[in-house]
Amino acid sequence: MDLAINPFSSGTRLRDMIRAIRACKTAAEERAVVRREGAAIRAAISEGDQDYRHRNMAKLMFIHMLGYPTHFGQMECLKLLAAAGFPEKRIGYLGLMLLLDERQEVLMLVTNSLKQDLNHSNQFIVGLALCALGNICSAEMARDLAPEVERLLQNRDPNTKKKAALCSIRIVRKVPDLAENFMSAAASLLKEKHHGVLISAVQLCTELCKASTEALEYLRKHCLEGLVRILRDVSNSSYAPEYDIAGITDPFLHIRVLKLMRILGQGDADCSEYINDILAQVSTKTESNKNAGNAILYECVETIMGIEATSGLRVLAINILGRFLSNRDNNIRYVALNMLMKAIAVDTQAVQRHRATILECVKDADVSIRKRALELVYLLVNDTNVKPLAKELVDYLEVSDQDFKEDLTAKICSIVEKFSQDKLWYLDQMFRVLSLAGNYVKDDVWHALIVLMSNASELQGYSVRSLYKALLACGEQESLVRVSVWCIGEYGEMLVNNISMLDMEEPITVTESDAVDAVEVSLKRYSADVTTRAMCLVSLLKLSSRFPPTSERIKEIVAQNKGNTVLELQQRSIEFSSIIQRHQSIKSSLLERMPVLDEANYLVKRAASTQATVSSVKSAPAVTPGGQPKLPNGVAKPPAAPLADLLDLSSDDTPVTTSAPTTAPNDFLQDLLGISLTDSSPAGGAPSTSTDILMDLLSIGSTPVQNGPPTSNFIPPGIETKSVAVTPQVVDLLDGLSSSTSLPDENAAYPTITAFQSATLRITFSFKKQPGKPQETTINATFTNLATTTFTDFIFQAAVPKFIQLRLDPASSSTLPASGNGSVTQGLCVTNNQHGQKPLAMRIRMSYKVNGEDRLEQGQISNFPAGL
Repeated sequence: MDLAINPFSSGTRLRDMIRAIRACKTAAEERAVVRREGAAIRAAISEGDQDYRHRNMAKLMFIHMLGYPTHFGQMECLKLLAAAGFPEKRIGYLGLMLLLDERQEVLMLVTNSLKQDLNHSNQFIVGLALCALGNICSAEMARDLAPEVERLLQNRDPNTKKKAALCSIRIVRKVPDLAENFMSAAASLLKEKHHGVLISAVQLCTELCKASTEALEYLRKHCLEGLVRILRDVSNSSYAPEYDIAGITDPFLHIRVLKLMRILGQGDADCSEYINDILAQVSTKTESNKNAGNAILYECVETIMGIEATSGLRVLAINILGRFLSNRDNNIRYVALNMLMKAIAVDTQAVQRHRATILECVKDADVSIRKRALELVYLLVNDTNVKPLAKELVDYLEVSDQDFKEDLTAKICSIVEKFSQDKLWYLDQMFRVLSLAGNYVKDDVWHALIVLMSNASELQGYSVRSLYKALLACGEQESLVRVSVWCIGEYGEMLVNNISMLDMEEPITVTESDAVDAVEVSLKRYSADVTTRAMCLVSLLKLSSRFPPTSERIKEIVAQNKGNTVLELQQRSIEFSSIIQRHQSIKSSLLERMPVLDEANYLVKRAASTQATVSSVKSAPAVTPGGQPKLPNGVAKPPAAPLADLLDLSSDDTPVTTSAPTTAPNDFLQDLLGISLTDSSPAGGAPSTSTDILMDLLSIGSTPVQNGPPTSNFIPPGIETKSVAVTPQVVDLLDGLSSSTSLPDENAAYPTITAFQSATLRITFSFKKQPGKPQETTINATFTNLATTTFTDFIFQAAVPKFIQLRLDPASSSTLPASGNGSVTQGLCVTNNQHGQKPLAMRIRMSYKVNGEDRLEQGQISNFPAGL
């Protein structure tokens, strides 16, 4: 009657409470039911109701699982544990594990009850205590109860042994110092026949190996034979219904034993040799047409790759992964690709045999498999297979999904840059990538391509013609447009006149107007992209100098941007129009082909900037066994650090002012153009007393006076000038000024060096030492004109740091004959006051006239022989 009147009392059955909660329509109704039931349970607890204590605890656990607070029932668990009957203890231990954890202070009161139950005559009560201890054991409880658990490992009952082994795992994890207490018992458990005991014992041994080096060595000596026996028995056993899964006998025991074998055999040749045979047997006998068999095979491969296995066994393991790649199940293929990525570090050649299958996975419909296969292909590439693999990837780039193009493009560019030893092949691949996926090519990739073309003079004609044809066919690819318009602006005459044709090329007919048309179309198509439009304007300005008949048309195109809302484009348009209209006398020299960019310098800087995104410490480039940095595209140059920041192509749309000699590190055009047209130092190279000559050496802030028509002191952004000449071999001047050098024999012969070379001028230095004067060096400078026009009014100037004294002798002549038919010499005498501590360093500049027009070149010299 009471139940009918008040269903929420301590006597309510658990099923009735669950039914009432499930019947609730809203969360508010559920909270009301739980609140009323909780009040009834609290009342029963306060009254000391023993008849329904276990039922109330069961209801509290359900309420706890719903997320409501039940802390008020924790002490009831302890009372149930003290009860004599199994049903009460079962609910008590269940509540203990569910409502409490090892951080609760009340758990300290349970230790004595656990100890009593671990010694109980009823094996089921012992099992309850072991189960609870294995779930909530704290470090203090582990130390107190470890002897009881260790004793139970020798119990006759298999279930007790199994639970004791699992409880021992928790104890060893909490207190690794106790591992030595369980070593002998764990090894003896491997002789059992019961699979539950075996799998628990194997797991205990695995945990002991992780916890203690002594336990690892002990188990290597005493467990290997037992593990091999277990694996052989399980593999060869007949059908056993209680352990059979898809025709495989106990795959869980298989996998646990294989994992333990991997731990024992890792780094130990003797153990690895002992288990090689059984691993080969499992690999060959296990069927791969079911998931259970595949799981065993995968774990077997993991073990073979993790131990000191023989090469034949490794090949067998990798062949298993190769079969996985042909499986229809995407999960199995993905797992195989993951494992092959680890295996490639162990046996690259064996993985290479499955290259074709891996390439097919790159084209898989599943995006996860595609990405993983692409990463694996990237690891497979080497110097011998780079060309066929790159071809396969580039061919697939044409038909790949848009979502996958970005990753695929980045990997192809990285492969081509890293392994290319042939510049022509490198250019062909990059041009094709730009044509197929130029919108996904990163800025630093096409920057590097421009640097390479600047250095490959024999391929510049081929490059501009290839890019012109690609631009006409694929003008929607942004990076392709940028590289193409830059190349057309620099090498437009090669495009029109078919200069530097290769044997495999066919001549193409391109007029000057056609070249301008291509740039104009790009300028209009990319009206929203400031960088591309700025590069198009620079290209048009250069074409106005290359192709004088098109000058008026180019002026009209450039002038269309005078009212552009983007200040950068407006400024360029106005200044470029002024150059075309008013400064014809200096336009040809101002718009000459830009100097060769130092490729080694750029690559070093690029590597440093990439490393800076990962770590604050910048790393040096990779060094080959010969000691030289390994650079792509067949380039091998000494390591260098930038003196003047000429090589960062990350931005070319920033206006430049000449008042700041120090530029932002990522401003490519500002580095190139930060040169004023006013003289700041007198002839003869004597520096101003108010300026630190070292800073003057390391900046490009001043140039000699030009005697031509007056011009503005501001050079328009985006115009590369000939006034900045970078020596092909340049080293870190700051590093050189701070490092000590060895002192060679003062009578030693010093090699002649090419101190400076541009497209029009070459300077060589020869050296001589006076006996007894190691600090003093006599330099004989020889100037050779490489152009087809005679230079007149030639003047050579030099500047040195403060610790060096310089004397310049008069030059042999002020006229340089054309085409190298004769040369001019000049003597220099330098005294290094810190000889042996700091090397020589010098900044030079040369001014001369060509057909009455003033010309200027300058550069730094830091490749002096050691000991000067």
